[in-house]
Amino acid sequence: MTTPPLQPRLALARPLQHPLAGIVRKAGWLPVPYSFTSLNVTGAEPPLPLELVQALVVLSPSGAKVVSSLLPKGMTCLAQGAGTADALGREDLDVQLPTEARAEALLELIQAHYPMGGNFLLARGERSREYLEVACRNTPWRIHPWITHREVAKDPMPALPEVEAVLALSPMQAEILAPMTKDVLRFAWGEATAEAFARAGAPAQAHCEPKPSLLWAMLAQHLAAQQTQQEESPC
Repeated sequence: MTTPPLQPRLALARPLQHPLAGIVRKAGWLPVPYSFTSLNVTGAEPPLPLELVQALVVLSPSGAKVVSSLLPKGMTCLAQGAGTADALGREDLDVQLPTEARAEALLELIQAHYPMGGNFLLARGERSREYLEVACRNTPWRIHPWITHREVAKDPMPALPEVEAVLALSPMQAEILAPMTKDVLRFAWGEATAEAFARAGAPAQAHCEPKPSLLWAMLAQHLAAQQTQQEESPC
């Protein structure tokens, strides 16, 4: 059996300078960039005119980049995280951030800033987990999804690099990676991504809520468990 490298390699669809790659590195893994999906802009019009909503809610940097040039000066934008806010790239917008980069914290921000409710545009990808839509159903906070983009597999598909593990960041990524990763560890960013791995017949070894701190804990704990197992195994 081949001896595994001292620092196991983990493939993820982010460049080396991305914060998530930094989290992977801090957890003891070597991040290996693997870009196998691309962004497809839908070109969809917003379901409500921008001037008729209380605010625009943006879940991801991808959505922020798509809608940024379409927004009127001074519009209030509730961004899920700092990366999403930065992706808007506009100093003339009223950008607000929740206490944590999570949809649950974003809902708290909406309710705190607009206690009487209202209409909110939600710029998101085609396969978002729809937390805000479900949580706000039959409430004064009316969420109107604006499907701005979708994630698609690259064609041709690049070969998976030589790694010991992969991290899927979306259900689409899990579905693509599942048949390619029978002999490597599979980690999932979010429950929906883990469910996609399972549906594809290649369950994830572990998954975490989409929070950087929990990603670090998951990867660090798994690596520590592996190292302990190796130390206890007879020669």
